[in-house]
Formats: sequence, structure tokens, C-alpha cells
Amino acid sequence: MATELERVRELVEPIASDLDLELYDIERRSKVVRITIDTPPGSDGGISLDSLSLATRLISRELDHEDPISGAYTLEVTSPGLERPLRTAAHFQREIGKDITVRLVGHAVANGEARRIDGKLVAANDETATVLTESGDERTFEVSGVDKARTVFEWGPKPKPGKGPGNTKNKKTNTKTADPSPKATTTNPKKEKQKS
Repeated sequence: MATELERVRELVEPIASDLDLELYDIERRSKVVRITIDTPPGSDGGISLDSLSLATRLISRELDHEDPISGAYTLEVTSPGLERPLRTAAHFQREIGKDITVRLVGHAVANGEARRIDGKLVAANDETATVLTESGDERTFEVSGVDKARTVFEWGPKPKPGKGPGNTKNKKTNTKTADPSPKATTTNPKKEKQKS
């Protein structure tokens, strides 16, 4: 007999497929059932708000009709976002080539290795994943030994050398106090002639 979440998966996958989307994840936390959907791997962009809204209506209608979950619950239909959680082997396989951060459970760390791993995900299968760290070392770990993992999104261009926020060399200190209230000002290039 299928569990509630397996039954939800069976109902949601065809809806996502009909919309050219992919079911990314299903999880239940207390009284919240969260269904995460996304564009297929390799798509140019992420899921649009219109697609997400349509998927929400269709999924909600199907779950109301089939009633696979006992008791009251709140349905959340969402996208995985830019920094997406990696909970399953399929998630790791989907994100090969991207920068990730991983925290292993305590018993998964051996021989004095660090519990946290940051770098580029270079390989993944049904049991393990391999990250190329910034130091150039490859670190392989079991997916079942992951406490938390997510992709890392770069939020803009890296600062030029010497221009980062931590560089205080040769900066002039402004001793004037700034007015904290924002003001919009306009300048009129034409000045009125004064009468003499």
C-alpha cells in the first residue's frame, strides 16, 4: 500500500508533466504539505508565476477530489528557488556542474575531515556525490550522510581586486554626517532672468 506522499506524487506528476514542468520534491512537515515544481533540467529559465499559479489550482483541485491525505493540512506549491535544497540523490544528479554547500551528519565524517564541504558538484549517482573543492581536492560522500545541502547562487559580479568591501587601504574618510532621509532632487538647467 502506498504512503500518503507516494499517492500525492502519483497524482501530481501527470499534472506537472502536462504543464511541461517537473515535480522536484514533496515533503510534509506537521500540517503543511509542500510540493515543489520546476522546469525540466537544462531549461533556459525558471518557472513563471503564471505556471506556478496554474499548477497550484490544478494540484489543489486534484487533491481535493482524490483526498489522499488524512486530516487537515495546508498545501504549498512552490518553486525550488535559486538556492535550492538538495535532499535526494536525484537532486544531486540534477545539479551536476553547479556550486553547492553541504553539511554532513556527524557520523558521516571520518578521519578528521571537515563536516562542511563547499565547491563544484562534479559527479553524483544513486548513493554518492563528489565535490571539487576550492583547494582542488575531490571529496566524495554518501548522500544518505547529508544533514543539509543546497546549491549556491552568485548574487552578482565579484568585486575587482582591491575594490571589495573589506579593503580599507587608501580610502578617504568622509567626516560629514549624511542625512538619513532619502530625498529626490531635480535640477532645472534654465534659470529665470531676474528683473533689474
